[in-house]
Amino acid sequence: MPAPFTLAPLPWDEDALAPTISANTIQFHYHKHHQTYVDTLNKLVEGTKFAAMKLEEIVQATAGSSDAKEKTLFNNAGQVWNHDFYWRSLTPAKTEASAQLDSAIAAAFGGKEQLIAQLAEAGKTQFGSGWAWLVSKGGKLSIEKTPNAETPMAKGVNCLLTVDVWEHAYYLDYQNARPKYLESVLGKILNWEFASENLAKEANPVRSAA
Repeated sequence: MPAPFTLAPLPWDEDALAPTISANTIQFHYHKHHQTYVDTLNKLVEGTKFAAMKLEEIVQATAGSSDAKEKTLFNNAGQVWNHDFYWRSLTPAKTEASAQLDSAIAAAFGGKEQLIAQLAEAGKTQFGSGWAWLVSKGGKLSIEKTPNAETPMAKGVNCLLTVDVWEHAYYLDYQNARPKYLESVLGKILNWEFASENLAKEANPVRSAA
């Protein structure tokens, strides 16, 4: 029987984000770190009820668990989901926010520059490894930061974009200069179309028949 989870293909070529993120970093980050989370997740779910679940369901089912095995499962499932989401949050192409997203950004932050500044601050001040997120709750945008494998999605929060601030995301290119990495990524390669699509999904949920 094939493993239930596979390493999702990157949405762009490995050298497409250079020089902001080098092909060397992508090769290690994607093929080593991300692949290891996928492989470990498959071993952990084998022969369990989780093997039949979707990735998002596993993350939400194990979040906050006090069971040691489920904590390990959450860490790996969360990191697979987070990395899948991170790759799609980045793009080498120039993208624009939808009118809906532009309006929500203006209402919450005053403009895109202010949003980027707050997202950068969240990334800079996340102690140790973790993530900085742009999220939406009922169409109202905000910034969150999470440690390790934690994700707002685990609590049912709609994520729009994320940036990885684990050291393996930037150390080969920026050494210990996390702020410089954040400045480069947030200023150049964020995928505003992806964020717009995620916001639109929240505004137009699939409705069941009455």
